[in-house]
Amino acid sequence: MNYETTINMTGALPQSDGEPQDPASTRRLWVIGGLIAAALIGVWFFMHSGDSAAPDEGKNAQAQVVTVVVPGTTTIPRSITASGTIAARREMPVGVAGEGGQIVQVLVDAGDWVKAGQVLAVIDRSVQSQQIASQAANVEVAAADARLAQANLDRALKLVERGFISKADVDRLTATRDAAVARVRVARASLGELGARAARLNIVAPASGLVLTRAAEPGQVVSPGAGVLFSMARDGQMEMQARLSEADLARLSVGASAEVTPVGTTRAFSGQVWQLSPTIDQTSREGIARIALSYDNALRPGGFATATLTSGMITAPLLPESAILSDDKGSYVFVIDGDNKAVRRPVKTGEVSARGIAVVEGLSGRERVVLRAGGFLNPGDKVRPVVQK
Repeated sequence: MNYETTINMTGALPQSDGEPQDPASTRRLWVIGGLIAAALIGVWFFMHSGDSAAPDEGKNAQAQVVTVVVPGTTTIPRSITASGTIAARREMPVGVAGEGGQIVQVLVDAGDWVKAGQVLAVIDRSVQSQQIASQAANVEVAAADARLAQANLDRALKLVERGFISKADVDRLTATRDAAVARVRVARASLGELGARAARLNIVAPASGLVLTRAAEPGQVVSPGAGVLFSMARDGQMEMQARLSEADLARLSVGASAEVTPVGTTRAFSGQVWQLSPTIDQTSREGIARIALSYDNALRPGGFATATLTSGMITAPLLPESAILSDDKGSYVFVIDGDNKAVRRPVKTGEVSARGIAVVEGLSGRERVVLRAGGFLNPGDKVRPVVQK
């Protein structure tokens, strides 16, 4: 019996007409298949040999490039920002010191500078003027009586030497003269009192300074209980009453410098803390730092202002705003560790200035901090850091 076996050159199974195959042909087929499989495996290893040789290079090619900075430390002034109002440093209320009456003339207005003792307003004194004139006449009468008593005494002294007047008469005339002189002093004292009372009808400045308010008008009837007619700033000195928390107040001391900026202007005025509140408001838990300011027409009492106070120096890393991130857990930055992996680092920020933001807790200044693109990183991400020069 004849057998015909056809071997497919592409590696397919042998074709037969249904009769049994020759064992030798079967072995050849297995040998050829093995050679083809070995060739395929060799090609696969050849194509993938580069991947196993440099796995790190592939990972680095996929790592994100980030800019980092080593901030170091910087000594910067520690500042406190507060708000408050402008006021006169020593406000002087001026009212009626005398009996009062009707105002006949007001000589100053708000905004005027005055000297100590300068008349601010005049109260009608027609009645007082008549009383002064009457008392002046009484002084003249008393003085005339004193002169007459002195003349009588002088004549008696000449006659006593001749024995025409007794020693008792001389003593009586001497007493009369002394009483007349005393009446002159009393009359003059009464005249001085009336003059002083009339002078007190003038409302005068108790010291030099700036008139802040005026509440007096001609025709107004005033009395000692009428209240404040003028208010003044002694020597024009101003202050800002800055409201601070207990913690910030404890960080300040008298003499601390401050920059005060009134609302509505960008101009800053230099001043110094001259008094710290000895008490804390029980409701707001705040105290007041009083900042002394020199006079300027831009400083209006009652106006609102903000102040930046210096409370010492701190040494801390400075970072730009782009490096500091925040979420519901607080502020943080990304630092790059020795394996070039991103690590989240919680931080506490402090002073903010044009140079950057001070990090008072969380950094030593020697770390590599991600400068930008921190929002696209996750903890543990592999990166390629580029240090900013």
